[in-house]
Amino acid sequence: MGKVNPAKVADLKAKKKCCRKKTRCVRCPVVIHKMGKLDTRHMSKKELSHALKKARAA
Repeated sequence: MGKVNPAKVADLKAKKKCCRKKTRCVRCPVVIHKMGKLDTRHMSKKELSHALKKARAA
């Protein structure tokens, strides 16, 4: 997944248009929206990485 901090994905600037591949990129608007809806302050690092994987697979 690279060197992206899952806790800061919601603060990234989204791309203008998404490519809609099966595994979405981290800067995809859909992924950023899904991670923004989660309460990341109370999640552990492992839970955050699992949530990011789930958001990218959708």
